[in-house]
Amino acid sequence: MNESEEYAKEMYQDSGGAMTSSSSSTTSVHVTALDGLVNVNSLFTIAVFVGLSLTTPGQQSLENRACDAGIDVAKKLLVFEVVSFSFFLFSSLVAQGLKLAINLLNSKDVDEAFRAHINLKVLRLGMLGSAVGSVMGCLFLMLSMINVIEIRLGMLSCGSKSAVHAVSALVILVSSALLVYITTAIYAFLH
Repeated sequence: MNESEEYAKEMYQDSGGAMTSSSSSTTSVHVTALDGLVNVNSLFTIAVFVGLSLTTPGQQSLENRACDAGIDVAKKLLVFEVVSFSFFLFSSLVAQGLKLAINLLNSKDVDEAFRAHINLKVLRLGMLGSAVGSVMGCLFLMLSMINVIEIRLGMLSCGSKSAVHAVSALVILVSSALLVYITTAIYAFLH
């Protein structure tokens, strides 16, 4: 066995000595996926700060005065925004940590920046944790956007048609997108 074959054998053996089917291109795909997750989380974080700017007390809705949201809706908005931000930050930090581990554990050859000795179970678990953080962040962001709609368009309990239509569209579209995301993430995780 020549030196490059030995290196390849070492490269694809896990800590238990069993051969794995991972390759350098697989690690490259993981890094790309982690980059995408961090970028999406960054966009959602901007939405969080936009929502936080709407938590000023005494906001009046565009509907009649009877439908104005109370201080309790503004408090819930603030709580949901902070929890959403926390989940997005958690997800991004886990993804960045995995990327850092891949880059620090890369091979000695500078030309092979995406080939790394990394435990695939830890990598998969970290990616799953990051994905769960993003999903939870999206759910809390959706709840906070419902509060934003109530502040700006009137309370749902008042029957404001604009608020009901906006909330319906938000819940249907975000829930559908999260269902697709969760389904594909579970499929990728199991295969």
